[in-house]
Amino acid sequence: MRALLFPGQGSQALGMGTGLFERYPDVTAAADAILGYSIAELCLAGPAERLARTRWAQPAIYVVNALHLRDLIERGEAACDFAAGHSLGEYNALAAAGVFDFATGLALVNARARAFEAAGDGAMAAVLGLTARQVRAVLDAGVDGDVDIANLNTRTQIVLAGPAASLDRLAPALEAAGAARVQRLAVSGAFHSRHMRPARTAMAAILRDAAFADPRFPVIANVTARPYLRRRVADFLTEQIVEPVRWHETLRCLIRNGVVDLLEVGHGGVLTRIVNAVRREDFPPPLAPAASPVGATI
Repeated sequence: MRALLFPGQGSQALGMGTGLFERYPDVTAAADAILGYSIAELCLAGPAERLARTRWAQPAIYVVNALHLRDLIERGEAACDFAAGHSLGEYNALAAAGVFDFATGLALVNARARAFEAAGDGAMAAVLGLTARQVRAVLDAGVDGDVDIANLNTRTQIVLAGPAASLDRLAPALEAAGAARVQRLAVSGAFHSRHMRPARTAMAAILRDAAFADPRFPVIANVTARPYLRRRVADFLTEQIVEPVRWHETLRCLIRNGVVDLLEVGHGGVLTRIVNAVRREDFPPPLAPAASPVGATI
């Protein structure tokens, strides 16, 4: 079985979508009309500082993910049994499943990007080498109390969100607890944390008024790591803004349901690397039988 995986913010880079914008001018023109600027120019020419900002990064990633899916469809390689998307990428997964069309999804993503940026400054950091339980123990012992777990990517890759100064103060304690590295992410907000409550409020009314169809195949929700139901689409997308992305559980759910082909649909390979890490940590191949000692010398 196959699952399509769509990346989210952090996958953007200058040059993404190269060769796709001109191949699919209808998608490109529709995006430009909704956004009010040239999406191809932003992705291909930048400037990089603009593409990195949430306000522009999220629509750009959504469009490029959609172009990669269009390419898969035209090559006859888009058939799948499941889909999932990491944070923003969940909108692409829902569009791929027919829950809404490209234009509706882009309008929602554009509103989401504005709401995220309006929520104010913040920061995120990836903690490598500790489990969620170990990270939680450090947070519970901390003095600030304003940092949340935002992404559970693998068993030992946890992303935190909160004020930049609080993350900086936590880093030594995380390293003392055994973290191999604490790495700040190139984002300007504390996504998937309590600090995004203003964005949740702004998006709740917009999502409530949107029309959603039944998914043609299961889409695994970030909030629950279980398949979406149509009546919960608005709820899940609203809560996703302040709740952690349960990506580790999502991948385990897919693999345990017999998914062998986990195909990343978008720019770069960040999700593919996470898939490989989950397979290595949670689903190691059985050990080969010991070699026969016949012929050995001492």
